[in-house]
Amino acid sequence: MSTDAPATTDTHCPYCALQCGMGLAPRADGGGLEVVERAAFPVNRGALCAKGRTATEVLAADARLTEPLVRRERSGELAPATWDEALDRVAAGLAGARRRHGPDAVGVFGGGGLTNEKAYALGKFTRLVLGSSQIDYNGRFCMSSAAAAGTRAFGLDRGLPFPLEDIPRTGCVLLVGSNLAETMPPALRYLTELRENGGTLIVVDPRRTRTAEQADLHLAPRPGTDLALALGLLHLVVAGGRVDEAFVAERTAGWEQARAAAMAHWPELVERITGVPVPQLRAAARMFCEPEAAMVLTARGPEQQSKGTDTVGAWINLCLATGRAGRPLSGYGCLTGQGNGQGGREHGQKADQLPGYRMLANEADRAHVARVWGVDPATLPAPGRSAYELLDALGRDTPDGVRALLLMASNPVVSAPHAAHVEERMRALDFLAVCDVVLSESARLADVVLPVTQWAEETGTLTNLEGRVLLRRKAAEPPPGCRSDLEVLRALAARLGWEKGFPAEPEEVFEELRRASAGGRADYSGISYRRIEREDGVFWPCPEREPERGAAHAPHPGTPRLFLDRFATEDGRARFAPVTHRPAAEEPTPEYPVLLTTGRVLAQYQSGAQTRRVGALNAAAPGPFVQLHPRLAERIGAAEGDRLAVTSRRGRAVAPARVSGDIRPDTIFMPFHWPGEGRANTLTNPALDPTSRMPEFKVCAVRVELADPAEPAEPADRDGSEGRAA
Repeated sequence: MSTDAPATTDTHCPYCALQCGMGLAPRADGGGLEVVERAAFPVNRGALCAKGRTATEVLAADARLTEPLVRRERSGELAPATWDEALDRVAAGLAGARRRHGPDAVGVFGGGGLTNEKAYALGKFTRLVLGSSQIDYNGRFCMSSAAAAGTRAFGLDRGLPFPLEDIPRTGCVLLVGSNLAETMPPALRYLTELRENGGTLIVVDPRRTRTAEQADLHLAPRPGTDLALALGLLHLVVAGGRVDEAFVAERTAGWEQARAAAMAHWPELVERITGVPVPQLRAAARMFCEPEAAMVLTARGPEQQSKGTDTVGAWINLCLATGRAGRPLSGYGCLTGQGNGQGGREHGQKADQLPGYRMLANEADRAHVARVWGVDPATLPAPGRSAYELLDALGRDTPDGVRALLLMASNPVVSAPHAAHVEERMRALDFLAVCDVVLSESARLADVVLPVTQWAEETGTLTNLEGRVLLRRKAAEPPPGCRSDLEVLRALAARLGWEKGFPAEPEEVFEELRRASAGGRADYSGISYRRIEREDGVFWPCPEREPERGAAHAPHPGTPRLFLDRFATEDGRARFAPVTHRPAAEEPTPEYPVLLTTGRVLAQYQSGAQTRRVGALNAAAPGPFVQLHPRLAERIGAAEGDRLAVTSRRGRAVAPARVSGDIRPDTIFMPFHWPGEGRANTLTNPALDPTSRMPEFKVCAVRVELADPAEPAEPADRDGSEGRAA
């Protein structure tokens, strides 16, 4: 009898962009898999948050979909079906809309949790099989403003241009709009180590979060004023003679215009706009400039605004003016949110991009990808709509309306801004097909729901927030009724006339992705599954090197640290952004006198479609709430636990009060993980950034009052939908 321990599969967490290393081992009692520590993986060094530790619970059959569902005409209800019937229905629904209204009447909406292989195949399927330009993904709601600002400044967008291990070794971190302690708990150790090493931490957040409690200095600006704050700090840098003139002259362009814009934002003006006292502004500028090296890290706070690109650009300006970019242990970085938010936008499911960060509007880029795909470049569609614009076009009886939608790995009924309107548009579709692992609120509206495999049941690559390409390995067989997204796309492509070009084997897809990305900004051509396994991931760009005659072949080492020699612009210089402050799309009025900001809590993730099915996570965070300051609570006569009605110009949400001095008196906070009456995104503003097309999730004007006690409360997990009429 063997005494060997059960084999452990080294893999990665299915949630955020840290992509923490973990092991999966068979449980001793034979009841599925358990999560075990993977201490050697450098990103998290064995640490996991509660979501990662409980990730295998969503693999259970009673927590997920295990057979296809189709909406029956007579009852109007979703009912079990065979795979052939379900796939035939999807192919007919997509083909019918295309035949009646043209290829752009068919839309595709993807997700930042899809592997690189799936994101690549989904973009290829949309543009070749459907011939449609109408594809985007929920990552547009996550870090698109930082991507746009980074590309404008540096010529390249990668979440972090350095590995996480550099953070504790710098002198100061200025963390803007991020609550790492709750959104990426294992990453908090890097900030703790920073302070243990003598470095300082400045946190910018309108709330005193668990992360802000760790800071040497906490700045609490009014929501929507981060741009003015960054400009004010740059003003103080200039006025204090702290500009790195040599760096600016040698490695940047556009300084004079950016300098003039910053000088119009003097400290007293910035205090009036932001509410941050002048002494704190001066302290922040001093702390950031005193050490030899420093970093600015942004997250959704400054990015999810109708001026998010300019806001991030202003923080990048601060780095450039002080020489805190393109040097060791210094730089600007974006803390990418979703598990594959980075890779998901690099390889083709974003409306304007082709694989390898190539652009649809660029003829050379189109030609390269068309050669890999074996098609005429002229057959590739033009860039399509951004995410919210695509959702807004659903079901419209207009020449440019989208009449059928394939939705994969996303739940916009909960996660999109102006969510009641998005739900209305989804109900108006002629046909909706959803691929998901659970019956989400969006899936409940579908004509066909296809049950797909999950993270532990399939192999594929993801790219974490450092630009580290990782291999998530299969550790278990899926239930018999589930198929992978790649199998679904292959079957649909075959039904729509494409017998070849859509393999279901992930490594085969990755090999094609390598060729498509070769020479692009996100070049993966020198990366392979075998190499990822040997090296704990490979940082892109990593081009494939041709062997030199007579010499041993040395593969490209990958690029953990970008921009040390030159920036990725044509002339190698970084670009300042000449930005000035402007108000949010909505400012408070007598009718809507309070500002709402939204975000996440520790125990839930994104729209909650998976985490709300885990008992321990629901016990820790059972439902939505409204965090408000005691002064605001007193003004409206509210006490802890009272049901509050929050109303914006778009709708109304109801949730219990959580009274706390850790938030500004003019601001309330709501987490966005729940549907039903507490759905925070019922309230949020879809005003879009003109460059990134990011909606303004982080600030809108609302009215807060006690809810009518006679009004019945809805359950926290109510989806607010009963499907669609047949």
